[in-house]
Amino acid sequence: MTYCVGVLLEEGMIFASDSRTNAGLDNIAKFSKMSVFERPGDRVIVMLSSGNLAGTQAVVSLLRQRCDSADAAANVLNATTMYDIARLVSDAMREIDRRDSPYLEENPAGFNASFILGGQVAGEPMRLFRIYAEGNFIEAGIDTTYFQTGEAKYGKPILDRVVRHDTLLTDAAKCVLVSFDSTMRSNLSVGMPIDMICYRRDELMVRMRRRFEEEDVYFRALSREWSRGTRRVFRRLPDLVW
Repeated sequence: MTYCVGVLLEEGMIFASDSRTNAGLDNIAKFSKMSVFERPGDRVIVMLSSGNLAGTQAVVSLLRQRCDSADAAANVLNATTMYDIARLVSDAMREIDRRDSPYLEENPAGFNASFILGGQVAGEPMRLFRIYAEGNFIEAGIDTTYFQTGEAKYGKPILDRVVRHDTLLTDAAKCVLVSFDSTMRSNLSVGMPIDMICYRRDELMVRMRRRFEEEDVYFRALSREWSRGTRRVFRRLPDLVW
């Protein structure tokens, strides 16, 4: 399983993903689910992946190969708009699906790869997309400020209560980390490390990127203070009158 979050704010964007791809008593694997395509001064593109690891890695590898190829007419680094980039990702997903489907017919999960795609191209506002396994996608806006993939239910309540379009980037980053803490407390299939990028509007380069490992001091303090604060608020709630 996995947990990924992309947030679109007035001030900027936040991307975060866990790194656990399998879980069990003696079988835990870790792979980064965050891919960055960057051309400083021109564009920052971030992809968060969920689903079958072989499928998502194949899509990302195909996109990178086309960026490195002089023969590729359209790729993530030369597309004109974020919408065009979303279409390129969708096309790559469908190409991998067509290639692998005959060999996955006996697997009920099938191709099973999806992405959160976001960023900014120079001359265009920031944009955020949720791309489904079928290759179709939706776009975030003022009323829909974030997308999740994977094990979303445990982290969703705190995002719904805190994150708005005008929420400060620093506050939203804390909220996203709390949503990961809540998810990991309730589901073994989501785990550290957590990769996070905070992007400020119009900077057109990644300046704030961090990986939170198991013993990260800040993350442990945040988790501890959130638990303490929640218990304090709970004790102040009015008692039920029968």
